[in-house]
Amino acid sequence: MTGAPHIPVLLDEVIAAIDPRPGMDIIDATFGAGGYSRALLDAGARVQGFDRDPDAIAGGEAMVAEYEGRLALHPVRFSAMREEMERIGVPQVDAVVMDIGVSSMQLDQGNRGFAFQADGPLDMRMSQEGTSAADFLNAADEAAIADVLYLYGEERQSRRVARAIVAARPLTTTGELARVVRKALGYRPHDKKDPATRTFQAVRIHVNDELGELRAGLNAAEILLREGGVLAVVSFHSLEDRIVKRFLREASGGGRAVSRHLPGEIPGPPPTFTSVSKAIRPGEAEIARNPRSRSSVLRHARRTSVPAQERIAS
Repeated sequence: MTGAPHIPVLLDEVIAAIDPRPGMDIIDATFGAGGYSRALLDAGARVQGFDRDPDAIAGGEAMVAEYEGRLALHPVRFSAMREEMERIGVPQVDAVVMDIGVSSMQLDQGNRGFAFQADGPLDMRMSQEGTSAADFLNAADEAAIADVLYLYGEERQSRRVARAIVAARPLTTTGELARVVRKALGYRPHDKKDPATRTFQAVRIHVNDELGELRAGLNAAEILLREGGVLAVVSFHSLEDRIVKRFLREASGGGRAVSRHLPGEIPGPPPTFTSVSKAIRPGEAEIARNPRSRSSVLRHARRTSVPAQERIAS
């Protein structure tokens, strides 16, 4: 998939939603290879790029120089972008864009341990620090592993896979983990989808606390966006999209159970977001150019003047 790391997903749709202009302050919460940031900068905006992966930050330094002060990079989790923006004296912004999940660059580097197509160390850490996938799988008990596989990978045979993982310990490489999962689930080479995919997704999400990060990032964006500001979120699987959809539904006043039979019921708080889009998916032309875009979904909304609500981030 030559050039895949440089193809931002749903770029035209994201830019159309944000409508970047000179002088706007925009947060690219998941800088990656800088695809969204470059398009925003080319439109004249100022961009604050966040990425917990030191490789992404290092790779973006040339762009910082190229755009002469309109791009700043922060080696910080996007869940902490509110605190970081306060630190640099930018309390509000005109847009926040988030591209959730693992990047093509991370997937394509076998030594990062995110995929099983090339054998590499069982790592999966986006920040390259803390507990690795191997640390978790070699130390956690069978029940904890099964819970992770079921919750984050939607693996229906999670207990069987967890039992096989514990029996095969210690595991040190992606190839070893993939072989254990395939054997446990009876993988056949002609099967349409490798059964190890669900386990790798689940362990990666757990190790990086991706869903917790997403919830906290959405809350931070609500606080940072000024009136009229745009939140645009691209997600890649149902667990992520479900969180985004629920957040925007609740923040826009949808889904509140106010019964006509209970006239005295107190209505919920006024909406902090409006103009919530439906799910936007890539067209066939984009999927042909970049097959990894197939499962992507964009949702966007516009900030109202209502103060941000206190929301649970986990």
